[in-house]
Amino acid sequence: MKEKALVVMAAGMGSRFGGLKQIEPVGPNGEFIIDYSVYDAKRAGFTKVVFVIKKELEETFKETIGKRVEGKIQVEYAYQDIYDIPEKKYLAQKRTKPWGTIQAVLCSKPYVNGDFVVINADDFYGADSYLKASEFLDKNHEENEYACITFPYKVTESLYGSVKRAVCFPKQGDIEELIESKVTTMDGYALAEPLNGDASFQIELDHPVSVNMFAFKHEFYKYLEEYFARYFQNTDEFILENEALLPELIKEKLDSKEIKLHNLISNSSWFGMTYKEDLAGLKKNIEALILKGEYPKKLWE
Repeated sequence: MKEKALVVMAAGMGSRFGGLKQIEPVGPNGEFIIDYSVYDAKRAGFTKVVFVIKKELEETFKETIGKRVEGKIQVEYAYQDIYDIPEKKYLAQKRTKPWGTIQAVLCSKPYVNGDFVVINADDFYGADSYLKASEFLDKNHEENEYACITFPYKVTESLYGSVKRAVCFPKQGDIEELIESKVTTMDGYALAEPLNGDASFQIELDHPVSVNMFAFKHEFYKYLEEYFARYFQNTDEFILENEALLPELIKEKLDSKEIKLHNLISNSSWFGMTYKEDLAGLKKNIEALILKGEYPKKLWE
């Protein structure tokens, strides 16, 4: 069977949430969001999951999510380390958090032998998202063709504050541009403030956005390596104040027309935990899906 890996970025600390979102129970039997992600990926045909974590979280992960999913799907652990950078290693002593999603995905490379999908650990993407991503990877696309699973912004908003989203601009099935932004719901529209400092702009509430779910052919690692190395050629101040973000790399490659990014619109519900207050609603939403029969009450029976 052709390998299809799920790469789960789980090294972030969730500062706005106030704790480790990755290991916050949301299901009726203590399941985490990651449990539902792995469950959906497995039934969509994925054969391996790679958890990208901090080394200090290894024991916690293996004693919780690891115990539940090992035996159900092949599991690997990759470690996102502040000191694992191509140059200017002295900067790691001044850094308190990982270097961003580019580094997170790069950590998975030794464990991924085929094509792969990248997700956030603290986002619930739903079964249709994984099915669409799996079907995309099964097709024989041209080199440098990848996919982004998108949702209408209103599906991904939080009632409790702004969120970070990559605002997508699709045309005829492909995304021509995406802009990583801080997005705030206003009265009848949303305000997007690009993280790169460009001028703010308005979007409709049903405008498509990315929540960091991408389907990549294995060759994409070459772009990650090149971008991460080039990132450390910036000034020390810039490097320390910023992160190397996956959407920024994709935007660069779209602008130069080096890649094609298909827009896969998910019909699933999306749930997330940006803020602590989001948790209660998330639990209710998952309970509703269980009552509809979309998930068993005890996920890993």
